[in-house]
Amino acid sequence: MLGMTGDADVLRFDGVSRRFGDFAAVDNVSFGLRRGEVLTLLGPSGCGKTTTLRMTIGLERTDAGLIMYRGRTVDSRAERIFVPPDKRAMGMVFQSYAIWPHMNVAENVAFPLRAAGAKRETVDAKVRAFLEIVGLAGFETRSGMQLSGGQQQRVAVARGLIGEPDVLLMDEPFSNLDARLRDQMRIEIKLLQRRLGTSILFVTHDQTEALALSDRIAVMRAGRIEQIGTPQELYDRPATPFVRDFLGQTIQLDGETVDPIPGLSCCVRLAGDTKLEAGGLDHRRSHVAGRRCRISIRPEAVEIGNATIGEPNTLAVTIDTLLFLGAHYEAVVKLPDGSKTVLSLPRSRSWQEGETTTLHLPAAALQLWDGEGQA
Repeated sequence: MLGMTGDADVLRFDGVSRRFGDFAAVDNVSFGLRRGEVLTLLGPSGCGKTTTLRMTIGLERTDAGLIMYRGRTVDSRAERIFVPPDKRAMGMVFQSYAIWPHMNVAENVAFPLRAAGAKRETVDAKVRAFLEIVGLAGFETRSGMQLSGGQQQRVAVARGLIGEPDVLLMDEPFSNLDARLRDQMRIEIKLLQRRLGTSILFVTHDQTEALALSDRIAVMRAGRIEQIGTPQELYDRPATPFVRDFLGQTIQLDGETVDPIPGLSCCVRLAGDTKLEAGGLDHRRSHVAGRRCRISIRPEAVEIGNATIGEPNTLAVTIDTLLFLGAHYEAVVKLPDGSKTVLSLPRSRSWQEGETTTLHLPAAALQLWDGEGQA
């Protein structure tokens, strides 16, 4: 019910919208952030995720709906309620880190407590404690200008957490780091979050970050949430073509449904009259023969070179391009319908460009989409 927050939710959006002129940046968005979880808003640039984050902390007003934090409404135009950012007691880590160059590390971290009027001895003790937590003990007097990108990020995280907020907001915090440091910081943030039990609302366009860090992911598109669920749920059973294509890679094949095979829910005829059986728990509903459809499967579910032509759900493919990447080969293979896809091939055997091999597509790993893009 509008205005009520579940006991497990520390933050709640109910039907929230935000418009800029005729443009709906956020359009009727609802979700809850549970206590102690990492919820990621994932999507491309312009999908509304950063505007959602800014409304959470109060840097943007809602145009409709309401936001609740710790059981009370903090933004509702209908109720004429708006709690300003400094009264919401949330932590924030900006994309740019916002490290003030005229302050040293201790002063940067201490800023929220000093602004709140905390006693000096309390501030000093908490600064030491949180610098220890983020691995910057001994950096207290160092200038913000003398820090590496990773160190600046740690300062920003310590500053966001020092007030011990129920919610920490993180806006693309790894985007300014190199690839190796991004991998390291993902692990450190996850371990830190588990240690402190802080709820994190995380914003990113990077699917790897979202999958690695999140307890749940809300995939956003054009101001709306397309699907929300655990990383495994979204990856294994995407509800829309956008979620399917945005999260990870898929092999996709067009065909038409044919008469079902006894014991299975559907059979699909591809180009060249090849047939694929679609089984598994998500394919038990009946299907009408003769309908255009699309089959999708994650590349890692495909078995390469271990079947023979004529076996069920087996395709003959040609290796078009082969790249050696050390631990494995990356191959561009041509599918029976003439389309191409990229697969990872093991080093356990040799491969050659121009070689014909087989792909076995397990029935339980296939997802069937109808002509309207519904799973």
